[in-house]
Amino acid sequence: MAEMIGRSGRVRRPMLERETELSALDGMLTDLCGSGDGAEGVRTGGLLAFAGPPGMGKTALITETRRRAIARGCTVLLARGGEQEQEVAFHVVRQLVQPVFAAESPEEHRRILGTWYDIVAPAVGLVAAEGDASPDPQGVRDGLDWVVTRFAVHFSPVVLILDDAHWADPESLAWLTAFAARAEELPILIVVGYRPDELPAGAGPLRRIAERSGSRPFELTPLTPTAVQRVVNHMVGEGADEAFCRECWAVTGGNPYEVVELSAKIRERGIKPQQANVSQLRELITAIKDSGLVERLERLGTAAVRFAWAAAVLGTEVSPTLAANVAGLGAVQAADVLDQLRGARILAPARKSDNGNLRFFHPLVASAVYQAIPGALRVALHGQAAAAVVDAGLGATAAARHLLEMHPEHDDWVVQRCGRPRPSTSGPGRRTPPAAAWPARCANRPRSRTAPGSCSSWAAPPCSASRPPP
Repeated sequence: MAEMIGRSGRVRRPMLERETELSALDGMLTDLCGSGDGAEGVRTGGLLAFAGPPGMGKTALITETRRRAIARGCTVLLARGGEQEQEVAFHVVRQLVQPVFAAESPEEHRRILGTWYDIVAPAVGLVAAEGDASPDPQGVRDGLDWVVTRFAVHFSPVVLILDDAHWADPESLAWLTAFAARAEELPILIVVGYRPDELPAGAGPLRRIAERSGSRPFELTPLTPTAVQRVVNHMVGEGADEAFCRECWAVTGGNPYEVVELSAKIRERGIKPQQANVSQLRELITAIKDSGLVERLERLGTAAVRFAWAAAVLGTEVSPTLAANVAGLGAVQAADVLDQLRGARILAPARKSDNGNLRFFHPLVASAVYQAIPGALRVALHGQAAAAVVDAGLGATAAARHLLEMHPEHDDWVVQRCGRPRPSTSGPGRRTPPAAAWPARCANRPRSRTAPGSCSSWAAPPCSASRPPP
């Protein structure tokens, strides 16, 4: 089986039984970029969607999309929906556009945004919002249409990628759904990955646009026994017998994520891939599931657990320093546990495109780690995260989602960080951005019977101690 070598020199696993999806991707990239034979023609964009249950390989296809787009000279805008950031308005949009503006001066921001500056700049996090009025969501969407259209024309060809769209905030998803209908008219390809059963009700038009543009959403299917045998041979070594590989397929159901993780466990344990060892596979697959993953994390020690919990609470785009602050770890200890977590396949290896941020090995791992945090400690961690985010200068918007997870009991510090309640200017029939509701929700949170326990120490400062004085 041919191996693919990346720029880093690491061997990339070949993608099996995804030839149809990759062929469609190559076809749409050719439409966008041209055939490369020097002939000039009309270059068109469009929408390509990959759908499937957890672990079916959507993220792997998204990663391959990015690689192929860069290889063809495309400008790539990349964002990922976050399970913990769904209430942060325009969070996904910020991930898409902030790297574009990062290298530019504030004066250049004003020049690029033009007359849309006052409404778009606060929404995408270039400047702090001023005044008491919430921005008109439709106005922000109109401004984003103009900005992204201009960007697509000046930096074409552009590939806009959104992974885990089912976790995208409603504001970003509403904008992308409306904008995607225009993709065929612009030199921009939009590629989306999502779990169909978890896609918000309001995202239905996104599926219909993909169908209308001539490419139905690709529903990813489990691997066949033949493909599973190839994966096992590739990761464990040639010579795995057919009965052993067949059982690997049976215990995983052909789920690509579980097949790869099971193969990694077989290799780590030094188990010979022979029929005589089939009985050990049930135990190994249990160790990969949620409870087994948590046990694997706990075996790394308290410091590693704290760091992983902090990263799960903080969500996407988390720096190691911020996670260490929330976990109450020093720089040296944090570096040590970071290596442990990457070695245990809890956190993913660092790559250049991460810009130094942490990334879980798979969204399933992130969800399992977050759900494993005891309720009271999770509340305390969100309190520590809110304080750490404020101290890092990331603003009230980034802190607000953590404040909403606390039991403030009319805590003045929480309400002050949320800010004053803002009247909605979104107009009849329009959804008020979640940010406008944050202060009232903070102030009106009911008293919690578990609140005293929610600030209990877990070998780090309790949440009340981690806050600066009001």
